[in-house]
Amino acid sequence: MIEEVGWEHLVRAGGDLSFLIFRVLDKKGRVHVMEIQLDKAYPRVPPMVSADVPYVFNLKWSMNSRLKNLVQQFEKHLEKLQAFWSTLDEIDRSLQIVDSKQASRAIPSRQIHVGLTICYSGNGCFIILFIDNNDPRSLPECRFMGLGNTVNSLRKTWKRNVDKWERDKAFLENLECLLNTQLPRLADAETNNHLDECGICYAQYLPIGDELGPQTGSATDYTCENNSCSKAFHSMCLVDWLRSITTTRQSFNVLFGNCPYCSEPIAVKINATKN
Repeated sequence: MIEEVGWEHLVRAGGDLSFLIFRVLDKKGRVHVMEIQLDKAYPRVPPMVSADVPYVFNLKWSMNSRLKNLVQQFEKHLEKLQAFWSTLDEIDRSLQIVDSKQASRAIPSRQIHVGLTICYSGNGCFIILFIDNNDPRSLPECRFMGLGNTVNSLRKTWKRNVDKWERDKAFLENLECLLNTQLPRLADAETNNHLDECGICYAQYLPIGDELGPQTGSATDYTCENNSCSKAFHSMCLVDWLRSITTTRQSFNVLFGNCPYCSEPIAVKINATKN
């Protein structure tokens, strides 16, 4: 059954195949991890699915269904969320996010620093944006956090300018227009994609096992050179992912392709353990 999906997409599997974790690419090249729990009565009983999405699709399943049908339904579900994730990407790569390590593609909200330059009390001001995953270009719900008159002023400004939101404008342009201020941008030292977890398998360390050879248990060892991305990867995961992309080129022992997150050009040695 794994052959139907493709071994190159398999991230991890239970020894008894009671659970399978697959890596699926959407049309923008984003990597999504889907975990499938198989009941003992499979395929009579449908699998349980969890993934990094704001809501899970309603699985259509019958006795004749196969894993490949499940993956196909998941891919269609990802298509519906492209605009939503593009909006989140715009926020995450531009603004200062509170607890950026906790931000994920499954969470439709972002808590954003407004900045001390307009929060004279020094206590800090934040706004929490709730993005509609079905209509991400629409006016988001917004909550204001902080003390003093500054937050009250921002709240009044938002209400006064709410009719200025235009669906055809960039999300950040709309946001700053409503707040009538420029929000603090993400500083180079605060890039939110500097996490140690691999952007493909979502683990800090590779599994321990003889089949991985010298890389067994190793930490992430490759970082995207695009400063606005700086996503970390295991070189082994990145090589496997690049090999699954038809546009990847190989010269000697180097693969040339694009970063799964920012799409900037990357080059990875096939046997690399350090970048």
